[in-house]
Amino acid sequence: MKFSLRFNNDLPVGDYVRYAKAAEAAGFDQFWVSNDLFLRSAPVILSAVALATERIEIGSCILNPYTIHPAEIAMFAATLDELSAGRFNLGISSGAEDFIRWLGLDYSYPRTRTLEAIAAINELTSNQNAAATGKTLRWTEEAWLRFRSRRRVPIYLGAMSPKMLEAIGEHADGGLPLLFPPEHYPDILPHVQRGLERAGRALDDLDLAACFWCSISPDQGAAETVLADKIAYYGHAMSPLLLARAGLARADFEPIRQAYHIAGDRDKARNLVTPKMLRIGIAGTIDTLRERLEALASIGVRHFSFGPPLGPDISLAIEAIGRDVIPHFAAC
Repeated sequence: MKFSLRFNNDLPVGDYVRYAKAAEAAGFDQFWVSNDLFLRSAPVILSAVALATERIEIGSCILNPYTIHPAEIAMFAATLDELSAGRFNLGISSGAEDFIRWLGLDYSYPRTRTLEAIAAINELTSNQNAAATGKTLRWTEEAWLRFRSRRRVPIYLGAMSPKMLEAIGEHADGGLPLLFPPEHYPDILPHVQRGLERAGRALDDLDLAACFWCSISPDQGAAETVLADKIAYYGHAMSPLLLARAGLARADFEPIRQAYHIAGDRDKARNLVTPKMLRIGIAGTIDTLRERLEALASIGVRHFSFGPPLGPDISLAIEAIGRDVIPHFAAC
């Protein structure tokens, strides 16, 4: 069983260093940081974390081939792997269309663009020439790293749609499927398995993380408030497939989007988040968290990935998960 922490890139850099050290001490295996637009740079954050830790793996969740060229992604990956002495995992996907369009970029061929980037990055970090004549990536024979990558950096593919979930099984070393709600795991697994079958691989060949949001606190209301704020920010950008699993639609989030992103009224947006929307993640006590994870462990989940906001006191949440959750499920 593996355990990982995921964070958005919206905190001061020093906070990540502190949380990563606490996660390493608490027994977590991986520490992931997102690279959402207009927030802090994940590669810089992860560099600081790499220098402050010794054992825990670090990763980006996610970089995308629209805002960062695959050549630069490969440079980041190989350099961070060097800095961390072989502890870096590259999380990559196409990114959310709404956010990519903020930059006026053409969001065409998201799956093809991502898979062509993965193939090229694998070649580059394997110290091979990545010349390509693909649909979205056309490189000359000059496409190779001018320094030696210590290894082919493992690639974790972020996914929500059926085709991207299949691509996890067919093309990636690991998967970061977002589960909103966490109980969505049995629905995503068949798609991943179809990809594995095409590649002639088994599920044991893949590190498939069950990625969910959780907000943990002895105070139920406080835990729900923190999760509601996260849902208010991201809810409108979630895929229709994920929202449908929670009995929701994008239209349900339009008043929230207007309040948060247009009017800038976070309090109003947060108050519009309904109990049904809160079921997208897990909010409550450590017992609440453990209870909802029991069902996932019983169907074979072997990697729990705890995502933001984690709670009103993140340090206490990390400590509680390390004390009351990791030992419990590590023995499964």
